[in-house]
Formats: sequence, C-alpha cells, structure tokens
Amino acid sequence: MQTFSLTTVSDIVKDEAENRFSRDEEVLVSGSGVVAIGTVLGKITASGKYAPLAPGASTGAQNAAAIILETADATGADRLVVTLKRHAQVVVQSRVWPDGITAPQRVAALAALEAMGIVARTGV
Repeated sequence: MQTFSLTTVSDIVKDEAENRFSRDEEVLVSGSGVVAIGTVLGKITASGKYAPLAPGASTGAQNAAAIILETADATGADRLVVTLKRHAQVVVQSRVWPDGITAPQRVAALAALEAMGIVARTGV
C-alpha cells in the first residue's frame, strides 16, 4: 500500500452530511494487517466484512465500498472501525490505494465511490 502522512479525518474528508450520517461502523476482516486512515475498502460478499481494496480479488474486495477513517490493526482479529460510506466529499490525493493498482482500476473505484455519494475533489 502507498504510505501517506495522514493523521486525522480532516486530512481525508472535505465535507460530509450532518450528524455523522456519512459514517458507519463496520468490521475490518482479520488478516488485513495495519490499515491506514484513508484506505479505500472493499466489502467481502460472503461475510459482509470489509478489507483493503484488492482489484484482482473475486471475493467482493475488488469493488470499492468505503473509506476507513482511522488507522486500525486487524492483523490477528476482526476490528470494528469507522468508515465513510455516503454523502461526502473527500480529498482525492489522500486516498490510500493498493500497490500496483492501475489507472483504469482507480477510475473504476472512484466511480463506485461516487455512485455511493462519495465524491473525490482535488485539494486540501
């Protein structure tokens, strides 16, 4: 994964709905390792749990479904985390993508997020 020096939600989110409507708590699947704030997540179809986006997967994790809003360690156990899932604007440069992601895969992930109401904007 790419490494950025992101530390707070304000590094990620430009705007979101009132009363935390844009956020949910979800389960980050065990074995994901340490997942950095701003990482794009996919949703595993069989379990409904989330994992870092994996464009080559066939588990559902290949489809962008959320952005994690905290750094979390899910190395040895599932972890409850805060995610951004709807009605928000995010800083496009602060997305954390998997190593080796191609430009078309990134475009597809951004389009999937936009379909959920998460719009990527340039800037800080």
